[in-house]
Amino acid sequence: MDELIRDRIGRHASLSDSAGRSADGALDDERMRVAADPALTEDRALGLLKEAGVSGDALEALPNNKQLMKSRKVRLALVMHPKTPRHVSVPALRQLFTFDLMNVALAPLVPADVKMAAEDVLILKMETISLGGRLSLARRASGRVAGVLLLDDEPRIVRAALENGRLTESLVAKAVLRAHAPSHTVTAICDHEKWSLRRDVRVALLRNEKTPMSRAVEFAHGLPAALLQEILRESKLPVNVKEYLLAEIGTR
Repeated sequence: MDELIRDRIGRHASLSDSAGRSADGALDDERMRVAADPALTEDRALGLLKEAGVSGDALEALPNNKQLMKSRKVRLALVMHPKTPRHVSVPALRQLFTFDLMNVALAPLVPADVKMAAEDVLILKMETISLGGRLSLARRASGRVAGVLLLDDEPRIVRAALENGRLTESLVAKAVLRAHAPSHTVTAICDHEKWSLRRDVRVALLRNEKTPMSRAVEFAHGLPAALLQEILRESKLPVNVKEYLLAEIGTR
């Protein structure tokens, strides 16, 4: 008797699963039909994008509606949806506005490669963004974008980027090591109460020819002699500064 009951329960569960799968498939087909409908409105498209069960296939159909894709809200929601296929979301990034790109790069549910692609588009657009826009980005954007803005020609933007909470030590050091790093960037980092204390940043500053001698001497004192010698071999500091630092090592 127990075996008969178990068999009935098993068959019932199997039928329920099949019915569930059929219902899910029908619902997905309906979503795909709605997504491909030329008469689809902005509100309905946004509603579709908010449905938890919407599939990548349904989302892939949306860009075929050229009129609908003129909507800023739809474009942004489509790019930010975690199920949107990469070959749909990445090309759509080029149609987004500056701060929409920033928000995509910061959104927690957006896949990492799409975030990076959004940063790439934003960085490529940087020369066309106004001073005020760059200042806002320096304060609010991702660490990678803030790191690029450390090389900006405007000192105010560099100072704002240094205060960005998403900026990392490696990004600051990387900016210092850029051949075209502006003098005001190097000076701002040398004088910054947080970044000037970081070891990797100090090492980078000791390699940069624009680092003031007084700061170079200060940073050198906190490093082991062997490491300092290695740094100075590849450093672009002026010869007289390197000679002075080497002499300092000899007196330790």
